[in-house]
Amino acid sequence: MSILAIETASEVSSVAVLKAGRLAAEITMQGRLTHSETLMPHVKSVLQMAGTEQRDVSGIAVSIGPGSFTGLRIGLAAAKAMAYAWDVPLVGISTLDALAMHFPVPGVTVLPVIDAQKGNAYTAPFLFSDGVMQARAAIAVKPIEQILEEVGQLKEEVVLLGDAVRKIKKDAALLAHVHLAPAHMRMPRAACVAMLGAMRLSRGEADNVMNLEPVYIRRSEAEVLWEKRQREAGK
Repeated sequence: MSILAIETASEVSSVAVLKAGRLAAEITMQGRLTHSETLMPHVKSVLQMAGTEQRDVSGIAVSIGPGSFTGLRIGLAAAKAMAYAWDVPLVGISTLDALAMHFPVPGVTVLPVIDAQKGNAYTAPFLFSDGVMQARAAIAVKPIEQILEEVGQLKEEVVLLGDAVRKIKKDAALLAHVHLAPAHMRMPRAACVAMLGAMRLSRGEADNVMNLEPVYIRRSEAEVLWEKRQREAGK
């Protein structure tokens, strides 16, 4: 089984190929180019690096958020188009679930935090147990300061990762059991999306190519601004 995985939920662009349960190739970058400029060239390159032809791809896994509204739309649109054109199953993977897979360590609470703008973050706590990374609460949008207060009350070791980690003030007073993941472990990776996608596909699961939508959690700033202008115009 060869799985193509796409991760575009943040500024990071990541594409990977999983073959027979192992990572065959991955391209992950964070630069000035947009996802619309890099995604398809990266797909072509990573397939070549993995020695995989289009006809060999047996499934596609794509990160569906929460995260950047624009990035999610670009990644999902490309994944849906390829899944439809290649006639292969498509599975959507939570960006938080994929991030949590960076630290599959028993007894440690893994807390992905994805930038939700204005000092907020998308987050959910995870705990690795019996070989499975399990969410301990539903996805929520919280002020970063509140997140730090809540993890400070936990007794077990806590690791925070994701792009919102950079929003934590350098002089923030973190308790001894609260750790910030190193820079190279904070960013989303398509390899983790691929691993979770392989699990779903092996169980015979697949999402509807036509109906799969990003997980936004909240409305975009553009939608909020449009609604505000409509209300003002109606006065």
